[in-house]
Amino acid sequence: MASSHDEAGTSALVEPTHPTTAPVVPDGYVRTPDPGLSAYSEQFLDEVSSIPEHRATVGCIIPAYNEAETIAGVLDSLLMQTRLPDVIHVIINNTTDDSVEVASHFAGPHERQTSAGPQHTEIYVHDIGKNPDKKVGALNYGYTLVEHMDFVLGVDGDTTPEPDAVEHLIDEITSDDRIGGISAIYSIDDSALDGPMAKFLIAGQRAQFSAFNMQNLLKGRNMAVLGGQFSIFSTRALRDVLRDSHQRTPWVNDSEVEDSLLSLQIKSAGYLTKISARARAHVGGMTTLRGLDAQQVKWNFGAIDLMWPGQRGDTRGQPLHPNLRLRWFEHLSMVVNMVTRLGFLLLLGGSLVIDAFVFQLWWLIPPLAAIALNVKVARSMAFANRRDYLFALLLAPAELYMWIRMGHFVRAWVKFFSHQQTDNWAAQAKAERGKGTAWLYPYVVLVAFLVVCAVVWSQLSIPVRSDVLAVSWPILGVVTLLQTAWMIVKIMKPHRGFKA
Repeated sequence: MASSHDEAGTSALVEPTHPTTAPVVPDGYVRTPDPGLSAYSEQFLDEVSSIPEHRATVGCIIPAYNEAETIAGVLDSLLMQTRLPDVIHVIINNTTDDSVEVASHFAGPHERQTSAGPQHTEIYVHDIGKNPDKKVGALNYGYTLVEHMDFVLGVDGDTTPEPDAVEHLIDEITSDDRIGGISAIYSIDDSALDGPMAKFLIAGQRAQFSAFNMQNLLKGRNMAVLGGQFSIFSTRALRDVLRDSHQRTPWVNDSEVEDSLLSLQIKSAGYLTKISARARAHVGGMTTLRGLDAQQVKWNFGAIDLMWPGQRGDTRGQPLHPNLRLRWFEHLSMVVNMVTRLGFLLLLGGSLVIDAFVFQLWWLIPPLAAIALNVKVARSMAFANRRDYLFALLLAPAELYMWIRMGHFVRAWVKFFSHQQTDNWAAQAKAERGKGTAWLYPYVVLVAFLVVCAVVWSQLSIPVRSDVLAVSWPILGVVTLLQTAWMIVKIMKPHRGFKA
């Protein structure tokens, strides 16, 4: 602003030639707005608002092996998402059923109207034929197709997500650049089951999944294993893993549990591995003892292979890795469960033989604590139903399922220390087809062990038996007391609003 004096001594306003600073208007003068500037301001705001926001790109890969019965449901659930993946690649490998034909009906572009406007995706179906690396090979093939995108979404061929699962995963992983991968909260759909055995096994697996999920949710949502069933990965994190591990592909077949190994590598590369607080997906469960045994032995064997120190081929044990602490705790807990249950069974039988059994009322405390903990697990489920509560309240189903898990645990450790060179993926596929007898071994060994114990017990004198019982019962009581105290601690621990 500049001023000059006319002959009457009054000041006259002189507009600056370059409006580089805001003019100062003296008192008594009124500045008339420039209509051109006002119009430009509105135009500028319109142009800014029309600039599109960056939308993270997501490539979905679905490794599929003999998934003709489930792949249609998986693709339907993905097409119903509130946030569609930008592209979906179905990688069919080693299949002997109609997976290719069923998936091909979904091939091509798709559009869906959502509250955020129209969304588009395109489905491609790839049949890579015989693939010696099986699921690992299919995952790596899919990765080459989407590695240019911001994120990779891995989905199993029998996993159906809730409609908002992809949206939640993307929102969470884009909110923090430190996150290398996020796993959904897994449950098992039990709406279409035939036979009491299938219903019992699925109820046990639902409780097992729920307890595992809640443990991770309460530990800062840190996830030891980004399960391949439904997890999203940052491609930047995967590229860092390739560089740091000197690998050509993110997934390698060094481990029985390829997702566990990749999770360790992502963590070692400096990224966080998380479980989602809201994204949920329903995975395929095992409905036969044979199939459940093969799956659980494979999982336990792979975990042991990563936990145990030493070099085994291309796999190096990492016993102190932070992602494996929960694994160590799970295995130690299983050892305690085996000691208390087998110990009680043997001591009870030995006491009854010599009429030395005396019931104590406080013995009801451990089973009551177990029921309370099982009920709490059922209450933590987002989709709990009557069968889940019956499984918890009746105690017998949960106890029987624990004995089954103990068999899987023993089989995995025996297989590891015996250095058996077996293809656990092939063993699981064989078991799911109803073939194989390895699942019976733990029960045969248990019966033989009890028979041997009974024979040895019958050869001991009455005083020796009394001494053994007098020493063993208090030891078992102390171990059971500590185990019960730990259960009570878990019962009292709040879930902080999380649902598993």
